[in-house]
Amino acid sequence: MNKNILIPAAIVIAGIFIAIAVYFTGSKTSVTNAPSSTQTTSADIVVRPVTAQDHILGNPNAPIKMIDYSDTECPFCKQFHTTLKEIYETYATSGEVAWVYRSFPLPIHTKAEHEAEALECAADLGGNQTFWNYLDEIFSVTPSDDGLDPAQLPVIAKDVGLDVNAFNTCLSSGKEAAKVQADYQDAIKAGGSGTPYTVFVTAKGNIPNTQGAIPYDAVQNYIQIIQSDL
Repeated sequence: MNKNILIPAAIVIAGIFIAIAVYFTGSKTSVTNAPSSTQTTSADIVVRPVTAQDHILGNPNAPIKMIDYSDTECPFCKQFHTTLKEIYETYATSGEVAWVYRSFPLPIHTKAEHEAEALECAADLGGNQTFWNYLDEIFSVTPSDDGLDPAQLPVIAKDVGLDVNAFNTCLSSGKEAAKVQADYQDAIKAGGSGTPYTVFVTAKGNIPNTQGAIPYDAVQNYIQIIQSDL
């Protein structure tokens, strides 16, 4: 009798483990899809225009603007941040591509929204380059998935040359919450359902996009295809 019970139970347990494996394998694959699998047209999404109020690295008048909707506690965003830095360096001299960062703190990462506000405080107190320096540093030190100790935020502020007291005052005031929320809502309207999510805005108004931490070669190939259509 015991043997008859154990065999079906073992089958059920094995089935559960197989389902879990399939789920996680599928999740991992979905964030590394090629750009062509997630391409949409400008008719499908609405993106807030890029202005001087945005965080821009590179030529603000570049014919192609990569808008990077990102979450500082997303491990794939941490990976993709390095990729976009390489892309930026490739096109920095020509000025053909600019990198625009907008916060997209996902609800599954409870610390991400506060960190996004810290980024905005860095921008307010130190300007655009300090914003990017803070962003580089936060991605460098966070273990991702809500692993960053909030006590590190003022430490990073000091490391990038900010007045720590002024930074703490800004962050504790909550004054940047509305701006972070505006970026979040913009990401949703732009078709974002996960991070990293990137849209490519051009002078022609077409807005193709990619989902996931795709590799450097795929991003560059995507840009070249867009350039050929300008």
